Amino acid sequence: MTPARPTIALSRRSLLALGAAGATLPTWLQAQDFPEAALRAAVDGPGRSPANRLRDGARHPFETLRFFGVLPQHHVIEIAPGGGWYTEILAPYLRERGRLLAAHYAADDAAEGRRKSRANFQAKLAATPALYDRVVLGTLPRGAAFTDLAVPGGVDAVLTFRNVHNWIEDGHLDDTLRAFHAVLKPGGMLGVVDHRASPGTTLERIKSSGYVTEALMQERAAAAGFTLHSRSEVNANLRDGHDHPNGVWSLPPTLRGGEVDRAKFLAIGESDRFTHRYVKV
Repeated sequence: MTPARPTIALSRRSLLALGAAGATLPTWLQAQDFPEAALRAAVDGPGRSPANRLRDGARHPFETLRFFGVLPQHHVIEIAPGGGWYTEILAPYLRERGRLLAAHYAADDAAEGRRKSRANFQAKLAATPALYDRVVLGTLPRGAAFTDLAVPGGVDAVLTFRNVHNWIEDGHLDDTLRAFHAVLKPGGMLGVVDHRASPGTTLERIKSSGYVTEALMQERAAAAGFTLHSRSEVNANLRDGHDHPNGVWSLPPTLRGGEVDRAKFLAIGESDRFTHRYVKV
C-alpha cells in the first residue's frame, strides 16, 4: 500500500516567502515516503532531557528537520552542537542506518569555556552509549576545511542552528561556508536556522545584536557555491521586533537584562528566526 502523503501545514507567510525565493518546494514536501513516524519517535524519545523538551515550542525540531528533509539513512554533520540539544534527536534518528558527526570546539581551544563545552559534550556521549556510541565527535572547520571529519563521497547534510551571527562577529563566515561546501556531496544540503534581522540592518548592528539579515546569509552562501532551495517560516516569531537593548540576548533563554523588562521579554519569547535550505551546486 502506498503511504499517505504527509499533511503539511504551511503559513501564508511561508508560502509567500517560498514564492519570493523562486524556489520549488523541498523534496520531502513532494515525496510520498518521508519517515514522519521515525522522526517523531526521535523527537519524543526517552533520551531527551526535560529541560530541552521545554524549548520545543520555540525551536520546532520536528518541523525543522522535516523541512530540511533529513532522512534516517543520511550522513549528517551537526555544527557546534553545544550541550547536545539537537544531538538528542539526531543521534537516535540516524543511529541504525545513517551517521551523525558532531563538529564541536577544538579540544585545545584557547578559550577555557570552549574546552569545557567540548569536554561536557563528550562526557554526555560517553554516559549513554546506547544512544550515542555511534556519534563521531570532531572539530569545527579550521579555515575553509574540516580537519578530522569526512565521509567518502561527501556527507548528505550539514546543519547549523543559531551560529551564523557568531561567525560574522569572528570574521570567518566565508571560510566556514566554504568548508561546508567542500564536505558535502554534490546536491547535498545545508540547513541554516538563525536569528533574523530586519531588512537593511547594517553589518555593525548585525555584529552587536546577534540578528542576521536573510539577504546577507543568502549572499554569502551563494558566494560559497550554494543555491537557496527553499525557505520556511516554521521558526518565525512575529512578536519579536528585533530591536532590544542587549540584542537577541535580551530574550529568553539568556535574558541578559536580568529583571529589567523581564516580563516583556518573556512575553515575546525566543527570537524570530529564518530557516533556509541550501543545496550544493
